[in-house]
Amino acid sequence: MNKTVLVVAAHADDEALGCGGTIAKHATEGDQVHVVFVADGVTSRNGAEPTDLLQRQQATERARCILGISSITFLNLPDNRLDGLPLLDVVQPLEALIGNLAPDIVYTHHYGDLNVDHRIVHKAVMTACRPMPGSTVREIFAFEVMSSTEWASPGLAPFLPNFFVDITAQLESKMQALEAYMLEMRTSPHSRSLEHMRCLAEHRGFCVGSAAAEAFMVMRVLR
Repeated sequence: MNKTVLVVAAHADDEALGCGGTIAKHATEGDQVHVVFVADGVTSRNGAEPTDLLQRQQATERARCILGISSITFLNLPDNRLDGLPLLDVVQPLEALIGNLAPDIVYTHHYGDLNVDHRIVHKAVMTACRPMPGSTVREIFAFEVMSSTEWASPGLAPFLPNFFVDITAQLESKMQALEAYMLEMRTSPHSRSLEHMRCLAEHRGFCVGSAAAEAFMVMRVLR
């Protein structure tokens, strides 16, 4: 039976970085994958122009086609300022979206990330996905995003993966989606470089005996 999947990402490109291969795998298996981007991703940058937001949205559309995403929603909340909003302002639009889509599986950020938007999004997702009677959400997973998860301050919640998805067949689709976001990628040896993202997928795969994988932390599973 096909499933409905929701990916809640702070910024456009986080979905490809964190779970692009898993998205593509869901899509090839006939699942519907929906993605919501919470923050606009550009307005916190010095000298940001309206064309910057348009370019990022165009990159998002290219990545959507590559990965097989069914729909994308932009909440356009202020970039890197989600901690300045009441949590309710982030939770309520997510609750409305979850009510409309009725997802079975939700993927989102790890709570211990350096990026404050990632942490707020994680908290908002866990709040919006409270295990109330009648909730459709059966599984919640947290992904890692390079240049945030591994850069977190010592003492914050570490990313300790305990769930892996074999993306051997989807690795090239993930890499193509990342290439669509080249304006957000960095040159090697930066951790958010194409070279490192391929190495990370291979490393996560080798940890569990496959050629490539993506790693997650299980937040909740109901069977």
